[in-house]
Amino acid sequence: MPNIKSAIKRVKTSEKRRLINAAKKSALRTAIKTVDTAIEDKNAESAKAALSDAIKKLDKAASKGLIHKNAASRKKSRLTKKVNAL
Repeated sequence: MPNIKSAIKRVKTSEKRRLINAAKKSALRTAIKTVDTAIEDKNAESAKAALSDAIKKLDKAASKGLIHKNAASRKKSRLTKKVNAL
């Protein structure tokens, strides 16, 4: 544990951010899996609804720096291709 006041604060804030980022990343993965599940079930309506939610979360994650913007773009492209193929 650090002794300097600013370092103590940095440890606390880093841990808070880590937990928030982990939760958001987990929600993002869940949204992507929901789209994949709907595609496997051949359910076009629910796939499109889940896709819009996943795209929203991907954009948000990329803008906040949680994932790289090119990674978000790639994931959106691949999901959209799969949904359009239904």
